[in-house]
Amino acid sequence: MNLLTRRLPYSLLVLADVVVMVLLTLMSAMERTVFDLGAVSALVCALPVALRRVWPLPAYCGALLGGVLVLLLPVSRPATIAVAALTVYTVATTQPSRRSGTALVAGLLVIGGAQLVSVMGVPRRMDNWPDPIFIIGVTWLIIGASWSLGATARTRREFAAREARRQAEKAVVDERLRIVRELHDVVAHSLSVITVKAGVTAKVLDKHPEEGHKALRTIEEIGRGSLVEMRQFLGALRSPGSAPESTPLPGLADLPSLTHRAAEAGVQVDLSVSGTVPDSMGPAVYRIVQEAITNVVRHAAPAHCRAGVSVVDGRLTISVVDDGPGRRMLPGEPGGHGLTGMRERALMHGGDFEAGPLPGHGFRVHASWEVR
Repeated sequence: MNLLTRRLPYSLLVLADVVVMVLLTLMSAMERTVFDLGAVSALVCALPVALRRVWPLPAYCGALLGGVLVLLLPVSRPATIAVAALTVYTVATTQPSRRSGTALVAGLLVIGGAQLVSVMGVPRRMDNWPDPIFIIGVTWLIIGASWSLGATARTRREFAAREARRQAEKAVVDERLRIVRELHDVVAHSLSVITVKAGVTAKVLDKHPEEGHKALRTIEEIGRGSLVEMRQFLGALRSPGSAPESTPLPGLADLPSLTHRAAEAGVQVDLSVSGTVPDSMGPAVYRIVQEAITNVVRHAAPAHCRAGVSVVDGRLTISVVDDGPGRRMLPGEPGGHGLTGMRERALMHGGDFEAGPLPGHGFRVHASWEVR
């Protein structure tokens, strides 16, 4: 299949054109037993086929000239029609639509005019051909069909090129959106924990210096780690191609440290992981759990929550449920991007996402998708 769909090298295509030229020359001069004017004419009329990829328009003009000379010279008409069809195909595949269309019309007029002149009495060979009007119709049909095939091929190539550019641009946009989501998660989680720890530090630093200094060291660690991640992501925004190599993404192994930081911010997390989660899905699972716990820290601390990741019967499920207040945004307050980011991560894997308050109190985040 690859041999059929892969484009041949340019040199092989030119060589194939030379072979076709030789075959057309032999077909046109097959009745000649010696190398005379007819054989030379046949070679000259077939020559545009060998040059059509190098000089498309001049080769096509040469083919039309051969179509006119064939009325005066002993050369096979089918060969000249084949030459015109092959050269107009190349013109249609290489030239803009307006230029190739003009070339087509000019060619049809030249061929038709030459046939009309032959009807009016220009000497021509009596080779038992059908009526000249029929010849004109068949010739126009062959040349027009060849031009249509070439124009279709050019249109398909242009569409494929546009689609490739669109896919490349989409890949860049998707990569930047991914990095923006990662930045949001890093900043939101880190600042939420830092804010809570800073508030605790301000209250206990005078009475419990050791606890205060411990909290300050935690803030320093979180800040340094977040700065490193942010620097890597911002570098990836400048050079998207380097993102996969320079940006280490967190996974399931980082969930325990996430729950530890949440505990220091006043949210006790009961974490459970069961089943085998593919490594490719680890970053999405981590970010969803991270954002869900960050929302608990930001809106419900001190609180308690249960975070579960499981794979059962080929379906991965993420659930984070807390016992804080169900309402997470004040009336009239614009919503954040956390829930949107979690939903986008689930949809990227073709999954489902739900988030909302529980009856009475508490908040639940649930995401699931098929493991491939």
